[in-house]
Amino acid sequence: MAGPIIPPRQYHKNLGRWLLNDNRSGKEGRHSRHPWWQVMCLTGVDYFSTLGYQPGIAALAAGSLSPLATLILVLLTLFGALPIYRRVAATSPHGEGSIAMLEHLLSWWQGKLFVLCLLGFVATDFIITMTLSAADATAHIVENPLVPHFLHGQAVGITLVLIALLGAVFLKGFQEAIGLAVFLVATYLLLNLVTIGVGAYQILQNPVVITNWQTGLLANHGNPLAMLAISALLFPKLALGLSGFETGVAVMPLVKGSGSDAENHPRGRIRNTHKLLTTAAVIMSFFLITSSLVTTLLIPAAEFQAGGKANGRALAYLAHFYLGDIFGTVYDLSTIAILWFAGSSAMAGLLNIVPRYLPRYGMAPDWARASRPLVLVYTAIAFVVTILFKANVEAQGGAYATGVLVLMSSAAFAVTLAAHRRRSQRGRIIFGTITFVFLYTTIVNIIERPEGIRIAGFFIGTIIATSLISRVWRSTELRVEKIVMDDVAQSLIAQESQGTVRLIANRPSEGDEREYCLKEQEVRDDNHIPPADSILFLEIQVSDASEFVETIWVRGVQVGDYRILQAKGAAIPNTIAAILLYIREQTGQLPHAYFGWAEGNPVQYLLRFILFGEGDIAVVTREVLRKAEKDPEKRPSIHVGG
Repeated sequence: MAGPIIPPRQYHKNLGRWLLNDNRSGKEGRHSRHPWWQVMCLTGVDYFSTLGYQPGIAALAAGSLSPLATLILVLLTLFGALPIYRRVAATSPHGEGSIAMLEHLLSWWQGKLFVLCLLGFVATDFIITMTLSAADATAHIVENPLVPHFLHGQAVGITLVLIALLGAVFLKGFQEAIGLAVFLVATYLLLNLVTIGVGAYQILQNPVVITNWQTGLLANHGNPLAMLAISALLFPKLALGLSGFETGVAVMPLVKGSGSDAENHPRGRIRNTHKLLTTAAVIMSFFLITSSLVTTLLIPAAEFQAGGKANGRALAYLAHFYLGDIFGTVYDLSTIAILWFAGSSAMAGLLNIVPRYLPRYGMAPDWARASRPLVLVYTAIAFVVTILFKANVEAQGGAYATGVLVLMSSAAFAVTLAAHRRRSQRGRIIFGTITFVFLYTTIVNIIERPEGIRIAGFFIGTIIATSLISRVWRSTELRVEKIVMDDVAQSLIAQESQGTVRLIANRPSEGDEREYCLKEQEVRDDNHIPPADSILFLEIQVSDASEFVETIWVRGVQVGDYRILQAKGAAIPNTIAAILLYIREQTGQLPHAYFGWAEGNPVQYLLRFILFGEGDIAVVTREVLRKAEKDPEKRPSIHVGG
């Protein structure tokens, strides 16, 4: 007999419940703490894994000048990116990163839109991290001599399988895997050290390769000054080696600090994160320079080209060539594992970005609060990117570098702007110079490899369009976390608890007794309010219309015989609705609010409400109340006269 069949409706309902169930490991701020060097390995699966493809891309971009261009990259890492992100870590010790710094430094809508644009570059960085890492892992698979020949030419298919496996892991549920990261990074760096060491030994045994390299440099590029100048122009193509700093700051909540750390400024965690960033930068700088030297001197230039055995896997080529296929296969397996795990780091970063920013802005649909739907979206996007770029590592380098460089430029700008606001002349000069260098590098990379800005533009456009639609759709939510009233305001409300609570919505002008007298008389006449009934005035000022959810602080004021509740909120109608519901709960009475008719174009009022928090206040207030309180009998009353 056949087993029970789930009805289609029930099946779809169960599937929807499973997708929307939040399977993240914990809420922000509840992370377990680990020693800084272990957390460095977690960031290192992204940062150090670039050694899998960085030397090959550098050789393709700069040729024999690759070591010099890499040296410039290392100097920028140690004296540019590192000081910037040490300052970012000190300013955002809870993992907010440079984007949050700019969010705080730039107010109102321009700050929100700027953050949305940066999120587009974050998406570019992390999506390309997944696709590029998977593509390079594929290159190590198909080029291994022990792999069956029928897999050759199947790079796109293998890469898609790797990305699908990554998505499946996150659909099931992904926990922080510090221990695995430590093992992968330690193994990978050890194998790279052995490979580079053997390469250095081969160079010492055959110094003619150094002579040939020097001869080629002088013949093709002239004097050393010309070489340095050309290298400075070429090094933006090597910007992949700068990745990892933003991730290093993002994982700060995992870093164990000291027992005396204060929550608002944990000095021990900041100090240990500085150790993390510095150690990672020094290790990576060593491997960048040494790997660039041995691969440039020992690998024929033709092998770096598309179809060559060193394309996208220069160090793996040396491992197989000098240490044999068994060691080379071990190296390949280690590289495949860390590259795949780097994609996991990128996916985890993306899943943390959306909840951190967009819901606070009211710019994310409800399903974006759950991670599984986002995993499906990101996996689908990674599929499309992989197919478009045909799983080619070098072809994706420009897009990856664009995302990395824009984030670094924004971090440098944020630190410079913070120094300017502190009136630090020295900080303005130093960080301003670093910002200029990063901006130059970014612009050069975009001009030479425009595919990166095209992908980022697609992500930016999608994020902004989706965010604005969500903001409009959710604009009539209550949008208030809590209401806090001072003693005077509480007293004024308590005085109304025995009778009908009547509030006149007033836009203050002169704020004198005459204004309130005229307004009260007008409202009483229009709404036939008995003279014996007491009245409160309610005045709301727009604080920052770009905010979505906030705490409302209400204070009580008395002007002559007139009693006024004053508050600030992101949107006047939503704030009034929240206060009316609060008064209902405090007094047990249904409050009545009185408004005047708005004269003007309804479309214009709609835009004013969305952008400036004003508009046709009476109509929108009623709609907010209707959505917040489903029972009409329990809903505060709205009256419009005039």
